[in-house]
Amino acid sequence: MPIQGSANQFVCDLVAYEPGKPVEETARELGLRPEEIIKLASNENPLGPSPKAKEAMQTAIEEGHLYPDGGGWNLRNAIAERCGVGMEHVVLGNGSNEIIELLCHCFLNRERSLVASEHAFVVYKLMATLFGAKYVEVADSDFVHDLDAMADAITTDTRLVFIANPNNPTGTLVGQTEIDRFMNRLPDHVVTVFDEAYYEFLSDPPDTVKYVREGRNVCVMRTFSKAQGLAALRIGYGIASEPVANLLHRARQPFNANGIAQAGALAALGDPEHVARTVANNDDGLSLLQDAFEKRGLRYVPSMANFVLVEVGDGDEVFQKMLAHGVIVRAMRGYKLPGWVRISVGTRAQNERCLEVLDQVLSD
Repeated sequence: MPIQGSANQFVCDLVAYEPGKPVEETARELGLRPEEIIKLASNENPLGPSPKAKEAMQTAIEEGHLYPDGGGWNLRNAIAERCGVGMEHVVLGNGSNEIIELLCHCFLNRERSLVASEHAFVVYKLMATLFGAKYVEVADSDFVHDLDAMADAITTDTRLVFIANPNNPTGTLVGQTEIDRFMNRLPDHVVTVFDEAYYEFLSDPPDTVKYVREGRNVCVMRTFSKAQGLAALRIGYGIASEPVANLLHRARQPFNANGIAQAGALAALGDPEHVARTVANNDDGLSLLQDAFEKRGLRYVPSMANFVLVEVGDGDEVFQKMLAHGVIVRAMRGYKLPGWVRISVGTRAQNERCLEVLDQVLSD
């Protein structure tokens, strides 16, 4: 009997997550040098990590033979102080993706469901499927979460509601008024998860941590992968009410946040100037890309994050043709948007090169 016959059927039915195409693989395929490739597919920080984080990580390597602080005491304390909560509310993850998995471990099974928006981060659906849970997808309007409709979709078997804000891949944001109205309707058996991976790019972000301080069933997820430029280290965190945080700690693996990542993240918290440079570069890049799309008559979704979703006709074809020119973007068929690509903001030179290649591909 094939081994698949012994596996859980909902795992066999799962479609694995496809990450953005790596630079080295593209260079080998095209016969180019890696430095000739521009990768604008994975919403990474084009400025890289902060110099302070690099120095801290190099120092931490000297203790690579030792287990890390399994409780993440220094980093959790720093995050707690930054967010105005106690350390007991902070849970570290191997990227904020692990916080998603821990939440599913704690709250999902075959009799329970997860509610999310139609064009939300695909990992929510993958995780729900992995745990055999029902995935309830709520239609959005103009690519913005419809929180009233999401509240309507909650039933007695709902345990998790995911609100990505800003949302990936659309870059849209729901405001404080909509969030407050949603939270006023939230039943006690449901945990609301605010996925705020792009939080630092917002000039006036909604306050969701206040619900943690109020003791509500909430988990706010953030990451060091984006504005701090530490994507390779896989370090993120959840800020949760104490009962929820306690459950997440029970579900996580020992030493799930490695020591080098903890050192880099802690140093990155102490370098707001690097984040400010990152945000300034992002603001400039968003303006450049969105103005260019406007002038070319291309439909796009105005973004509050570090990427732009733009309609190009055939997303897969445009992705392949741009790839042949050494520019990697992200096709969106996996998000039920086959006519669109998502373009991450790079440096000004990278953004200009991307637009040149896009013009050439579309004119062809």
